[in-house]
Amino acid sequence: MSSTANGKNGTWRNWGGNVTARPARQVAPASVEELAAAVRRAAEDGLKVKAVGTGHSFTSIAATDGVLIRPQLLTGIRNIDREAMTVTVEAGTPLKRLNAALAREGLSLTNMGDIMEQTVSGATSTGTHGTGRESASIAAQITGLELVTADGSVLTCSEKGSAEERAVFAAARIGLGALGIITAITFAVEPLFLLTAREEPMPFERVLAEFDQLWAENEHFEFYWFPHTGNTNTKRNNRSAGPEQPVGQLAGWFEDEFLSNGVFQVAQWVGRAVPATVPAIAQVSSKALSARTYTDIPYKVFTSPRRVRFVEMEYAVPRAALAETLRELKAMVERSGLRVSFPVEVRTAPADDITLSTASGRDSAYIAVHMFRGTPHQAYFTAAERIFTAHEGRPHWGKVHTGDAEYFARVYPRFGEFTALRDRLDPERLFQNDYLRRVLGA
Repeated sequence: MSSTANGKNGTWRNWGGNVTARPARQVAPASVEELAAAVRRAAEDGLKVKAVGTGHSFTSIAATDGVLIRPQLLTGIRNIDREAMTVTVEAGTPLKRLNAALAREGLSLTNMGDIMEQTVSGATSTGTHGTGRESASIAAQITGLELVTADGSVLTCSEKGSAEERAVFAAARIGLGALGIITAITFAVEPLFLLTAREEPMPFERVLAEFDQLWAENEHFEFYWFPHTGNTNTKRNNRSAGPEQPVGQLAGWFEDEFLSNGVFQVAQWVGRAVPATVPAIAQVSSKALSARTYTDIPYKVFTSPRRVRFVEMEYAVPRAALAETLRELKAMVERSGLRVSFPVEVRTAPADDITLSTASGRDSAYIAVHMFRGTPHQAYFTAAERIFTAHEGRPHWGKVHTGDAEYFARVYPRFGEFTALRDRLDPERLFQNDYLRRVLGA
């Protein structure tokens, strides 16, 4: 069953507006069998295949001129196993629907990213993560996967399977769409809990001086630094016995919609039109959000709406290198004459055992730089990337970067393990595109 693209003349566009593609055809399968048939047919027709979620990647990871698989009919919860404390969901399920459905069942994921528009398969395949001292990315919470491989067969894998299954499981949790098309994911879940969020401004130098302590004392710590200022906004999320004290409707609207989306959008327009105003706007923006504390269920604390469209680059550096990397970034912005109107977001993750996870084998700190959509970002991102790669940074697979297979073979100890598995599962490169050719090699 074919569907039209979300643009003129069959053109597909990502959320950030910086990637377009013109697939030969688009398919929205209603079952795993239909998806497998679409994969086999594409191979017969000599066309490449890519699955796309909601297009929240800023890289061309999902772009193809072959067959584009749209998963909007493969959604919903297949099974909740309360004994094993797992939930199995169809690959096209949006995270926001999963979060709401789990909450109704009295369940929750342990950790999540800060937006929930993505599909579960798109978010996990690119390594989407939140921040956490012990709890890692969304993919690190996967206990089982089902995927359609290049020959049209359905493969299931888990940490408990055969040696071959375990090898697939180690790689496919963050598989970049290179190993097959995910059709279902099993996540570990836990009983629904409450988090207390404490947001407060803090000087840049103080955050860096006390970073190790702030990280150690909080289950989830993150902060935003406003370029052109010495100011940050910090956020600590910790489990709480309650009671629930959600953000009031008016306060929530003022902080999350008016300040973080409405006024922020206007500030971005002004900054784009008159770059000289950016430092002054940054001073005001960095002081606009006041301290606040609230207690709610996890997805209402971890995630927030993002209506201001932007382009983003994010690198994971070793956690021990965070302060030095950020100071270099700050010095570069001050020296460069660049006008940066978007805050820099800093989060952490513990080491995990996923082959191409940005936190694979090392405790990591994430530094994300953003630019308002339509503002030239090249100079800023290039200078930032130079700093990140000097610290052996690993870029988020779904965010802007110029890394290639040669670089990744150097910063990922298990890179060869991934490419060898890909040679076995997709020898003909049915799931290849320009992006994968660059990051994994031909």
